[in-house]
Amino acid sequence: MITISLCMIVKNEEKILRRCLDSIKDLMDEIIIVDTGSSDRTKEIASGYTEQVYDFKWIDDFSAARNFAFSKASCDYIYSADADEVVNEENRKKFKALKAKLLPEIEIVQMYYGNQLSFGTIYNFDRELRPKLFKRIRTFVWEEPIHEMVRLSPVIYDSDIEITHLPENSHAARDLKAFRRQTENGEGLSARLANIYAKELFISGEDTDFLQAEEFFTEVADSELVSMDQMKEAICVITKAARLRRDYLKMYRYAMKDIASEGVSEVCFELGEYYYESEIYDEAIMWFYNAFHESQSILNIHYSGDLPLYRLSDCYDKMGQEDMAQEYRKQAQDFIESTGRE
Repeated sequence: MITISLCMIVKNEEKILRRCLDSIKDLMDEIIIVDTGSSDRTKEIASGYTEQVYDFKWIDDFSAARNFAFSKASCDYIYSADADEVVNEENRKKFKALKAKLLPEIEIVQMYYGNQLSFGTIYNFDRELRPKLFKRIRTFVWEEPIHEMVRLSPVIYDSDIEITHLPENSHAARDLKAFRRQTENGEGLSARLANIYAKELFISGEDTDFLQAEEFFTEVADSELVSMDQMKEAICVITKAARLRRDYLKMYRYAMKDIASEGVSEVCFELGEYYYESEIYDEAIMWFYNAFHESQSILNIHYSGDLPLYRLSDCYDKMGQEDMAQEYRKQAQDFIESTGRE
């Protein structure tokens, strides 16, 4: 049977830390908790579960804190958890079975992360696989009988264990502030973080967040070094920010770059919003129709679902076509029910 080190980073989690630890403490062989500056009873509560409670000075870097926690682990595998997670009894049994039978060549175990849309900031689906269990020491091996090479890709196992996410509030404001701080300091963002920034804007951002992000994403869109996907993500943000500022020339200039290469729903929707606000409803209908029927969302699935459907309903209502308005309202409600998110 493998051994597992639980590694957590925490700050001011006195309300929920016991709930998390009580659900997994007997599955772990070692518990390591790293506190990044709590002012409540978090460290006192943590000390009731383990002697391995460490302080880590917060430097605006989650990876640095997690790496520090991982460095303290001594077991075969490391389980990474947040304080707002819970493993219910059904999944505890699955976890125990996994621990008893896990093959040593498995380097990463993915588990389902459920209830993601509760205070979700970057997720479009309520349940999806995430890496949760990591082999502490990786053994490099050679592959292939000829033209041999060292296997670089980890061996990943997709389990059927589901972790329930039970957050107390949204972290969107904190995350968006961190993104702004990093981009304004000239540090830039990786393609992965730029994607997350754009998603968080479209799922949880306020109008001011878009305006503050516009300059960064304009630089991304104008760069010759980014991929087509990165450019399209940037254009989504630029189009909305420019519309909010009523800079319609910039809005159209960047929107047409996207439309010329198979437009995405977020851009089509923003063009629809422009015409809707201008009370040109027949043109707005065309773009909202394109957002729903002729394109796909890349940041927020609601831009290819209920949002354009509700706007189509609004347009037909303004034009006095109540039957069409009711039909699109019904389609929007059906979409919400099918995704489980309003």
